[in-house]
Amino acid sequence: MANELSHLSPPPGSTRKRTRVGRGEGSGKGTSAGRGRKGQWSRSTVRPGFEGGQMPLARRLPKRGFKNHFAKQYSEVRLDRIAAAFSEGEVVDAEALKARGLVRKVARDGVKVLGNGGISFAVTVRAAAFTASAKASIEAAGGSAEVV
Repeated sequence: MANELSHLSPPPGSTRKRTRVGRGEGSGKGTSAGRGRKGQWSRSTVRPGFEGGQMPLARRLPKRGFKNHFAKQYSEVRLDRIAAAFSEGEVVDAEALKARGLVRKVARDGVKVLGNGGISFAVTVRAAAFTASAKASIEAAGGSAEVV
């Protein structure tokens, strides 16, 4: 039975009980709990990013630019690509664009239609945003541009 994994145990004398420090003077590891008196290593933690007094990496690296976390993120698709992939009377939305491979991934704020190229037939395009020229081209061809 000793050869079964569920019955394994370490050999006698190979393991030792964990020392419980800071549990009173009588334990022998009370007061400073074996860490000495004062100083950095007597404390429980050193703050994150502290490099022993050396100038921290976050302060050594140059700081440049600005990132607007509130900027809109769109997957962009050109109007001439829509014209090549769809036919008259179809409904073009984010799922249809993804299914036809015109957008790889729908971004956080949806799809934006750009006016590059143009379109010559009527389609219903449902997207999060349109450029002015894209909206004008779709409506000039007899289609509709719906903002979702």
